[in-house]
Amino acid sequence: MTEKDLENTVSGFFKDAEVRVTDLKGTGDHWMVQVITAEFEGKTKIEQHRMIMEPLEERFHSNEIHAMMIKTFTPEKWAKKKDQ
Repeated sequence: MTEKDLENTVSGFFKDAEVRVTDLKGTGDHWMVQVITAEFEGKTKIEQHRMIMEPLEERFHSNEIHAMMIKTFTPEKWAKKKDQ
């Protein structure tokens, strides 16, 4: 799996999201995924992470993805983070 493959896959879960993917080890199975979308409004971090993890469950079971660090933001929280 390439960064672009995973980015396109995760982007497909949301109507309008900014998705950034980084291969943490260069092995194509350890990832950092950052998602910014208004669809996270009113949801807990756990709910936000589930929105990303649940559709990828099969890829974890097949070991195509071994590990994933997830960072989620609403557009408002992302704007605040960028200002810091």
